[in-house]
Amino acid sequence: MQRTGKRIGYHDEELEIARFAKALSHPVRIKILRLLENQTCCFTGEMTAMIPMAQSTISQHLKALHEAGLIQGEINPPRVKYCVNRENWERARELFDQFFSDSPNAFSC
Repeated sequence: MQRTGKRIGYHDEELEIARFAKALSHPVRIKILRLLENQTCCFTGEMTAMIPMAQSTISQHLKALHEAGLIQGEINPPRVKYCVNRENWERARELFDQFFSDSPNAFSC
């Protein structure tokens, strides 16, 4: 078992998947990722036009996604420039696929 700093006892992959899962745990963040994923290039503009919420609320969700590494870009209100971090998005997909395929019956009673 790898030991990583303050998180003794957890594998690096367990910490990674937990970080990604936490970032994906809010429907607004899922909506933001879907919006960004459908862009041919980085999104620049006001997300409030696409998500009817206060800019400050959207900024908090963008920050959480950014800290988890799922998106990359800059927070410079009122201008926003964000893209899906393709490398980390693929890594998250691999980790979740592995997690669910390793123990398909682990939670059945």
